[in-house]
Amino acid sequence: MDKHDAEQLCRLIDSQRWAALATIQDDDVPYVSFVAYATEPGVASVLLHVSRLSAHTGYALARPRVALGISAADDGQGDPQTLPRITLEGKVEIIGRDVSEYAVARAVYLAKLPTAEQLFGFGDFVLLRLKVETLRYVGGFGRAHTVSAGRWRQWAEELGI
Repeated sequence: MDKHDAEQLCRLIDSQRWAALATIQDDDVPYVSFVAYATEPGVASVLLHVSRLSAHTGYALARPRVALGISAADDGQGDPQTLPRITLEGKVEIIGRDVSEYAVARAVYLAKLPTAEQLFGFGDFVLLRLKVETLRYVGGFGRAHTVSAGRWRQWAEELGI
């Protein structure tokens, strides 16, 4: 992976805030929904603030291996298959409201998504951390790479993201 693609990968994840979340239903059928997200600086993880009333939350908690799909926005011009996109794969865990890291994670999430503040007052919402293990990046035709979370973290740090 060249430096341009590494930078594009990091900037794509950091610049977006809406992604497709893939989970597995109880009957082993895939399920895709859309969620807001924020990245945690310095750690290869993504924060999701989701309602326990949503199907995807129940599926993610029952089977914590999930994938998050992020794409550059389609402006309706050109071939959409050339849009940069990435899939983050890993496991989700709840960040309990009673642990010290909750306040920091909440602040990171709200810095990216300030309109979500009211949702933190709802009892059915939980803050999840997706601990990314592997990333699959497609930067366009013939530019596909599998990257470890450690490499992503290193590149993001170098870029100051």
